[in-house]
Amino acid sequence: MPVQRLVLFDIDGTLVRAGPVGAAVFDRAIEAVLGPVPAQRVHMSGKTDPQIVREYLALLEEDDPDHLPAILAHLEKELAVAADQLAREGAPCPGVTELLPALATDSRFHLSVLTGNIAPNAVVKVSAFGLQEWLDLETGAFGSDSEDRKALVPIALGRLASLRGTRLRPDQAWVVGDTPRDFECAVAGGAHCLLVATGRYDREELQQLGADAVLDDLADTGEVVSLLSSGL
Repeated sequence: MPVQRLVLFDIDGTLVRAGPVGAAVFDRAIEAVLGPVPAQRVHMSGKTDPQIVREYLALLEEDDPDHLPAILAHLEKELAVAADQLAREGAPCPGVTELLPALATDSRFHLSVLTGNIAPNAVVKVSAFGLQEWLDLETGAFGSDSEDRKALVPIALGRLASLRGTRLRPDQAWVVGDTPRDFECAVAGGAHCLLVATGRYDREELQQLGADAVLDDLADTGEVVSLLSSGL
Protein backbone atom coordinates (compact mmCIF):
# COMPACT_ATOMS: atom_id res chain seq x y z
CA MET A 1 0.00 0.00 0.00
CA PRO A 2 1.44 3.43 -0.90
CA VAL A 3 2.17 6.03 1.74
CA GLN A 4 -0.93 8.05 2.55
CA ARG A 5 0.13 9.97 5.64
CA LEU A 6 3.22 11.98 6.53
CA VAL A 7 3.50 12.13 10.31
CA LEU A 8 5.83 14.86 11.56
CA PHE A 9 6.78 14.62 15.22
CA ASP A 10 8.07 17.47 17.31
CA ILE A 11 10.97 16.27 19.45
CA ASP A 12 11.27 18.11 22.78
CA GLY A 13 8.24 17.49 24.96
CA THR A 14 6.60 15.26 22.36
CA LEU A 15 9.03 12.43 21.62
CA VAL A 16 11.58 13.00 24.39
CA ARG A 17 12.28 14.92 27.54
CA ALA A 18 15.87 16.11 27.45
CA GLY A 19 16.16 16.85 31.16
CA PRO A 20 18.55 19.60 32.29
CA VAL A 21 20.83 19.10 29.28
CA GLY A 22 18.54 21.05 26.95
CA ALA A 23 18.93 24.39 28.70
CA ALA A 24 22.50 23.76 29.81
CA VAL A 25 23.86 23.41 26.28
CA PHE A 26 22.33 26.76 25.35
CA ASP A 27 24.02 28.37 28.32
CA ARG A 28 27.39 26.90 27.42
CA ALA A 29 27.05 27.90 23.75
CA ILE A 30 26.19 31.49 24.65
CA GLU A 31 28.98 31.67 27.21
CA ALA A 32 31.48 30.41 24.63
CA VAL A 33 30.69 33.33 22.34
CA LEU A 34 29.51 36.16 24.57
CA GLY A 35 30.28 35.40 28.19
CA PRO A 36 27.72 34.94 31.02
CA VAL A 37 24.10 34.37 30.05
CA PRO A 38 21.53 36.94 31.20
CA ALA A 39 19.71 36.43 34.47
CA GLN A 40 16.39 36.51 32.61
CA ARG A 41 15.66 33.17 30.98
CA VAL A 42 14.09 32.63 27.57
CA HIS A 43 11.15 30.22 27.42
CA MET A 44 12.09 27.65 24.80
CA SER A 45 8.91 25.62 24.28
CA GLY A 46 7.94 25.43 20.63
CA LYS A 47 10.60 27.86 19.41
CA THR A 48 13.31 27.21 16.87
CA ASP A 49 16.92 27.21 18.02
CA PRO A 50 17.73 30.35 15.97
CA GLN A 51 14.69 32.09 17.49
CA ILE A 52 15.84 31.23 21.01
CA VAL A 53 19.35 32.50 20.30
CA ARG A 54 17.98 35.75 18.86
CA GLU A 55 15.94 36.30 22.00
CA TYR A 56 19.04 35.83 24.14
CA LEU A 57 20.98 38.21 21.89
CA ALA A 58 18.24 40.80 22.36
CA LEU A 59 18.43 40.42 26.14
CA LEU A 60 22.19 40.90 25.93
CA GLU A 61 21.75 43.85 23.53
CA GLU A 62 24.05 42.18 21.02
CA ASP A 63 23.45 42.83 17.33
CA ASP A 64 26.55 41.47 15.61
CA PRO A 65 25.22 39.22 12.77
CA ASP A 66 28.10 36.79 13.30
CA HIS A 67 26.91 35.89 16.78
CA LEU A 68 23.91 33.81 15.70
CA PRO A 69 25.79 31.29 13.53
CA ALA A 70 28.64 31.17 16.04
CA ILE A 71 26.32 30.28 18.92
CA LEU A 72 24.47 27.69 16.83
CA ALA A 73 27.79 26.07 15.93
CA HIS A 74 28.71 25.86 19.61
CA LEU A 75 25.22 24.54 20.40
CA GLU A 76 25.83 21.65 18.01
CA LYS A 77 29.21 20.89 19.60
CA GLU A 78 27.90 21.12 23.17
CA LEU A 79 25.00 18.73 22.61
CA ALA A 80 27.24 16.21 20.84
CA VAL A 81 29.53 16.23 23.89
CA ALA A 82 26.53 15.85 26.22
CA ALA A 83 24.88 12.97 24.31
CA ASP A 84 25.64 10.38 27.00
CA GLN A 85 24.32 12.69 29.72
CA LEU A 86 21.18 13.24 27.67
CA ALA A 87 20.62 9.49 27.46
CA ARG A 88 21.10 9.12 31.24
CA GLU A 89 19.04 12.08 32.43
CA GLY A 90 16.40 12.35 29.72
CA ALA A 91 13.72 9.89 28.64
CA PRO A 92 11.26 9.14 25.85
CA CYS A 93 7.79 10.51 26.48
CA PRO A 94 5.04 8.03 27.45
CA GLY A 95 4.07 5.65 24.68
CA VAL A 96 6.67 6.79 22.17
CA THR A 97 8.75 3.60 22.10
CA GLU A 98 5.60 1.57 21.37
CA LEU A 99 3.94 3.99 18.95
CA LEU A 100 6.83 4.62 16.57
CA PRO A 101 7.40 0.95 15.64
CA ALA A 102 3.66 0.44 15.19
CA LEU A 103 3.44 3.35 12.75
CA ALA A 104 6.75 2.68 11.00
CA THR A 105 5.76 -0.90 10.14
CA ASP A 106 2.41 0.27 8.71
CA SER A 107 2.94 1.08 5.02
CA ARG A 108 0.34 3.85 5.12
CA PHE A 109 2.59 6.06 7.21
CA HIS A 110 5.87 7.86 6.62
CA LEU A 111 7.43 9.11 9.86
CA SER A 112 9.76 12.05 10.28
CA VAL A 113 10.26 15.08 12.50
CA LEU A 114 9.32 18.73 12.45
CA THR A 115 11.34 20.45 15.14
CA GLY A 116 12.86 23.72 16.20
CA ASN A 117 16.15 21.94 16.81
CA ILE A 118 18.91 22.45 14.31
CA ALA A 119 19.26 19.24 12.30
CA PRO A 120 22.41 17.82 13.97
CA ASN A 121 20.89 18.27 17.43
CA ALA A 122 17.64 16.62 16.36
CA VAL A 123 19.65 13.56 15.35
CA VAL A 124 21.45 13.48 18.70
CA LYS A 125 18.22 13.76 20.69
CA VAL A 126 16.30 10.98 18.96
CA SER A 127 19.37 8.76 18.72
CA ALA A 128 20.01 9.04 22.46
CA PHE A 129 16.90 6.89 22.96
CA GLY A 130 17.11 4.70 19.86
CA LEU A 131 14.21 6.42 18.11
CA GLN A 132 16.10 7.12 14.89
CA GLU A 133 15.39 3.55 13.78
CA TRP A 134 11.76 4.47 13.16
CA LEU A 135 12.15 7.97 11.72
CA ASP A 136 13.28 9.07 8.27
CA LEU A 137 15.22 12.09 9.48
CA GLU A 138 16.39 13.05 5.99
CA THR A 139 12.82 14.04 5.13
CA GLY A 140 12.31 16.10 8.27
CA ALA A 141 12.21 19.87 8.73
CA PHE A 142 14.36 21.67 11.28
CA GLY A 143 15.11 24.98 12.91
CA SER A 144 18.21 25.10 10.75
CA ASP A 145 15.94 25.17 7.68
CA SER A 146 13.97 28.21 8.82
CA GLU A 147 13.84 30.33 11.92
CA ASP A 148 10.06 30.53 11.36
CA ARG A 149 8.43 27.26 12.42
CA LYS A 150 5.42 28.06 10.23
CA ALA A 151 7.57 27.47 7.14
CA LEU A 152 8.50 23.90 8.03
CA VAL A 153 5.55 21.77 6.82
CA PRO A 154 6.15 22.64 3.13
CA ILE A 155 9.86 21.89 3.59
CA ALA A 156 9.11 18.41 4.91
CA LEU A 157 6.58 17.70 2.15
CA GLY A 158 9.12 18.89 -0.43
CA ARG A 159 11.83 16.61 0.95
CA LEU A 160 9.49 13.64 0.96
CA ALA A 161 8.77 14.28 -2.72
CA SER A 162 12.33 14.99 -3.82
CA LEU A 163 14.14 12.35 -1.75
CA ARG A 164 11.59 9.52 -1.66
CA GLY A 165 9.41 10.22 -4.68
CA THR A 166 6.28 10.41 -2.52
CA ARG A 167 4.04 13.39 -3.23
CA LEU A 168 1.39 14.15 -0.64
CA ARG A 169 -0.99 17.04 -0.20
CA PRO A 170 -0.64 19.19 2.93
CA ASP A 171 -3.89 17.73 4.26
CA GLN A 172 -2.27 14.29 4.17
CA ALA A 173 0.28 15.45 6.75
CA TRP A 174 -0.07 15.43 10.54
CA VAL A 175 2.00 17.53 12.91
CA VAL A 176 2.27 15.91 16.35
CA GLY A 177 3.43 18.32 19.01
CA ASP A 178 2.97 19.67 22.51
CA THR A 179 2.78 23.47 22.16
CA PRO A 180 0.61 26.15 20.55
CA ARG A 181 3.45 26.77 18.08
CA ASP A 182 3.10 23.22 16.79
CA PHE A 183 -0.57 23.94 16.12
CA GLU A 184 0.20 27.26 14.44
CA CYS A 185 2.78 25.51 12.27
CA ALA A 186 0.27 22.86 11.20
CA VAL A 187 -2.37 25.45 10.36
CA ALA A 188 0.09 27.54 8.35
CA GLY A 189 1.13 24.47 6.37
CA GLY A 190 -2.40 23.15 5.80
CA ALA A 191 -1.71 20.02 7.86
CA HIS A 192 -3.70 18.26 10.56
CA CYS A 193 -2.54 18.52 14.17
CA LEU A 194 -2.45 16.21 17.17
CA LEU A 195 -1.34 17.82 20.41
CA VAL A 196 -0.21 16.03 23.56
CA ALA A 197 0.04 17.40 27.09
CA THR A 198 3.51 16.00 27.76
CA GLY A 199 5.33 19.33 27.66
CA ARG A 200 4.84 22.71 29.27
CA TYR A 201 1.15 23.03 28.42
CA ASP A 202 -1.66 21.05 30.04
CA ARG A 203 -4.50 19.43 28.16
CA GLU A 204 -7.03 22.15 28.98
CA GLU A 205 -4.75 24.85 27.55
CA LEU A 206 -4.14 22.85 24.38
CA GLN A 207 -7.82 22.03 23.87
CA GLN A 208 -8.61 25.72 23.51
CA LEU A 209 -6.53 25.99 20.34
CA GLY A 210 -8.67 23.99 17.94
CA ALA A 211 -6.35 21.13 16.98
CA ASP A 212 -7.83 18.03 15.36
CA ALA A 213 -7.18 16.09 18.55
CA VAL A 214 -5.62 16.60 21.99
CA LEU A 215 -4.43 13.73 24.19
CA ASP A 216 -2.74 13.48 27.55
CA ASP A 217 0.10 11.57 25.90
CA LEU A 218 0.88 9.01 23.19
CA ALA A 219 0.49 5.98 25.45
CA ASP A 220 -2.59 4.50 23.75
CA THR A 221 -1.03 3.25 20.52
CA GLY A 222 -4.33 2.06 19.05
CA GLU A 223 -6.02 5.41 19.66
CA VAL A 224 -3.18 7.36 18.07
CA VAL A 225 -2.99 5.09 15.01
CA SER A 226 -6.76 5.43 14.60
CA LEU A 227 -6.55 9.22 14.78
CA LEU A 228 -3.71 9.50 12.29
CA SER A 229 -5.40 7.13 9.84
CA SER A 230 -8.81 8.78 10.04
CA GLY A 231 -10.27 9.39 6.61
CA LEU A 232 -8.30 6.65 4.87
